[in-house]
Amino acid sequence: MTKFFLVSAGLLLLLVGCDSTRVHEFNLEFSDKTWKIADKVTVDFEIKDTTLYYNVYFNVRNSLDYPYSRLFVNYTMVDPKNVVLEKKMVGNYLFDQKTGEPFGETGIGDLFDHQFPLMKNYKFHQPGLYKITFEQFMRKDTLEGVMAVGARVEIAQKK
Repeated sequence: MTKFFLVSAGLLLLLVGCDSTRVHEFNLEFSDKTWKIADKVTVDFEIKDTTLYYNVYFNVRNSLDYPYSRLFVNYTMVDPKNVVLEKKMVGNYLFDQKTGEPFGETGIGDLFDHQFPLMKNYKFHQPGLYKITFEQFMRKDTLEGVMAVGARVEIAQKK
C-alpha cells in the first residue's frame, strides 16, 4: 500500500510539474462557499519576458448550489506603474440555460472548475508586477455556491 501511495504521489508531482506554459496561477477559496460583493479578489503576477505573448484566464470553482446559469464579473488589470490596461465586465455561463446541466471540469462531487479567457495572445510592454482584480457583479450581495475565484497567466507563443 505504501509503495502504491509513493508511486501515485510521484506521478501526481510529475504531472503538476510538467505545466511549462504557466507563469502564475492563484485561486482564492471562500471559506463560507459564498462570494460577497465586498470581496474583491486580486491576483499579483510578475512578467519578466516582454518578448513573449501571454494568455490570461479567469478561474472559478462553483457547486450545484450556484443559483444562476451565468456569472457576471468586473475585472481590472493594472501594470507595474498602476496604469489601468484593461477594465471590462464579462459574463460567462456556468450552467446550460435550458437544461441546467453544469459546464466546466468536474471535480469532487458537485464541484465544477471553469477557466474563461480574458486576454489571448497579449503582449505586456514592460517587465514587473501586474495586478488583476475581480469583483462579482450580480443581483445579489452574496453569491452562494462560488467556492473560489482566481486567475491563470500562461505563455501563449514565442515571438
